[in-house]
Amino acid sequence: MTPNPQVETVASGADRAKLAGALVLVVAAVAAFYLLGAQSLWVRVAALLVLLAAAVATFFTAEAGKRLIAFGRDAVREVKKVVWPTRKEAMQMTGYVFAFVLVMALFLWLTDKTLEWVLYDLVLGWK
Repeated sequence: MTPNPQVETVASGADRAKLAGALVLVVAAVAAFYLLGAQSLWVRVAALLVLLAAAVATFFTAEAGKRLIAFGRDAVREVKKVVWPTRKEAMQMTGYVFAFVLVMALFLWLTDKTLEWVLYDLVLGWK
């Protein structure tokens, strides 16, 4: 029984061109926002959003974008499989955590004070 080998896809020239185009669109969006400085804010924001939307659309047509969408779908499918605790179980576990933190805080405080007493009062004689 051999495990399935990981298959890597080699990026084609078209995919690289799509990714480069998306990057160029992002840079163009930022540049357009600042180059349109004399225009109204609404025009600048509209140019930025339109170019960013074009960049996102270009990215999602490339293989990397398609893999990202597939990953998101798989993640949603896995989250749907999770058995979430009931409110009562969640409250009980939260109470256990608070109780444990309180006990540990008291233990560490007592340990600190005990070591302080031993070192400063008994060993060094400082009072």
